[in-house]
Amino acid sequence: MATDYDAPRKTDDELNEDSIEELKARRADQSSGKVDEDETEAAEGFELPGADLSNEELSVRVLPRQADEFTCSSCFLVHHRSQLSPESTASRLVCTECAA
Repeated sequence: MATDYDAPRKTDDELNEDSIEELKARRADQSSGKVDEDETEAAEGFELPGADLSNEELSVRVLPRQADEFTCSSCFLVHHRSQLSPESTASRLVCTECAA
């Protein structure tokens, strides 16, 4: 790139003024494109294909407790007996994850 050494040079103050003006102009340009839009209102207009589940029924078959299962008294999840913590008592069954 060629440099013109005869051209007048800008001082630091002039450089700072230019950069502040440029920043203000950029900020005005960036904020002019923003639109304040409510996301929930925008999402109400979208319809997904096959998303109407209003007349669908959920049917779940609940199995009875098995002999080799227990319910953890801490996390209330059903676990296999192999996950029973050694620190468990007869009144308080705890899984190995909750006992750790």
